Amino acid sequence: MAEYSPARYVVLGLIARHGPMTPYELKARVEDDIQPFWPILHAQLYRIPPELAQAGLLREEAEAGGRRRRIFHLTDDGRTALERWVADPDTGEPETRDPAQLKLFFADLGAPADIVALATQQAAQHRKWLTHYQSLRAELEPAEDSRQSARARLLRLGVLHEQTYVDFWESLAADPERLDD
Repeated sequence: MAEYSPARYVVLGLIARHGPMTPYELKARVEDDIQPFWPILHAQLYRIPPELAQAGLLREEAEAGGRRRRIFHLTDDGRTALERWVADPDTGEPETRDPAQLKLFFADLGAPADIVALATQQAAQHRKWLTHYQSLRAELEPAEDSRQSARARLLRLGVLHEQTYVDFWESLAADPERLDD
């Protein structure tokens, strides 16, 4: 069986979870559910579904009239591929592409005030995301279905992740020379 990129599994997973979708609907779902931890270019969400349909993992249906939208349905082979991917505990190495960490790496080339400004801005940004994740978590209904449970687990991770970032950036803003805990 072929191996696919995480973006392809995102498409399969979202269609499995929410039912048949157009690329535009996929884009909206990615923005709502996936974007905070796995950014995907919008152009990919228009290119990937036809590729997966050609591979037999999705079935494409074109509207006969109106806007003639292309709607993609999960096939049995697509569900099997998704289930195998989810069941495989090997995730590969995590990818972190954080521009703030890149700037922090080169911060010694600037003035100490640059570090404080970066840290202050990052603390505010991560505080905003922390508040957002906390509010999403508070709005969850008691976990009665697997979708709610999956969302609750991911939001818990998001809250813990963002709290760690807030703590780090606030401590750096308060004392940019401090190197230990």
